Amino acid sequence: MAFLLLALAFALLLAGAVVFTNAVEWAGLRLGLGTGAVGSLLAAVATALPESVIPVVAIISGEQTGQIAIGAILGAPFLLGTLAMLLVGVSTHVFAGRREQSEELAVHGPTTARDLGISSAFLIVALVLGLVGSSEVRIVAAVGFVLAYVVYVWRTIKHGGEAGEEPGRLYLDPGRPESPRNPAVVAQVVVGIAAIVGGAHLFVTEIEHFAEQAGISPLVLALVLAPLATELPEKANSVLWSRRGQDALALGNITGALVFQSMPIVAVGMAFTPWELTGPSVAAIGCAVVGIWLALAAVLRRRRFAAPAMAGWAVLYVGFLGYVTLAG
Repeated sequence: MAFLLLALAFALLLAGAVVFTNAVEWAGLRLGLGTGAVGSLLAAVATALPESVIPVVAIISGEQTGQIAIGAILGAPFLLGTLAMLLVGVSTHVFAGRREQSEELAVHGPTTARDLGISSAFLIVALVLGLVGSSEVRIVAAVGFVLAYVVYVWRTIKHGGEAGEEPGRLYLDPGRPESPRNPAVVAQVVVGIAAIVGGAHLFVTEIEHFAEQAGISPLVLALVLAPLATELPEKANSVLWSRRGQDALALGNITGALVFQSMPIVAVGMAFTPWELTGPSVAAIGCAVVGIWLALAAVLRRRRFAAPAMAGWAVLYVGFLGYVTLAG
């Protein structure tokens, strides 16, 4: 029965990603947003909701040590900065024959570089405050993180690049392929998010059950298993967009989620948990930052994800898994 529920969770996650991807492209077109803004805001924030719920639930439930919340908060940017980037890179090579730009990255460079730079900078600040900062300083910093994210949203909308091409027909309004009705677009966005959140919740529940039976520590679960399940929407959406050559959306979906996770979500951790970082948490931030820098260098210098960068992401991800498993 548990395997059937896991299969159902995967089906919900992937179906929700496909439905949401189609709807959010229409929503961005109707709002007049550039592809950078659609990927970095609409797609990234909405699909980041499942993993963002976990630390909030842990905090509300009264977890004393805060390790589950901290692990869930830091596990997400770690996975986005390593495995998610690796999957996008692999996708550009696997689907090179059907992509107009082949293996090159057709991205809005300023938006992508800004997202990567901001997320790595704020993660480093969060690391320093988790090692030497006082609770008062962390609360002030948390407020600053949230305000900075508001500025980021404004600038992303203002400088999000050109509007993308007209998407394929809306699934909930197939009879109007060139001009679907706005209520149908909104309804499909809601359906996609509901499927993503429902699938993520079911997947995490079943993974938690297996982890308890196997005697895995809560920190390992929060850092590795929960983000792996709840980050599937970002990766599925990005692979779909990468396959179609829409790299601005594919990467923006990931880099926007990185900014969201490293600013307002980290702010929640700094304000409402002890934010005392242990070895695995420090390692998660370190691997995330290095992975982000690899992506930044690839975007700025090569405009493609070459083999050395992809090997680096693989080593970071697998190496961290080995470390945190032994440490847990």
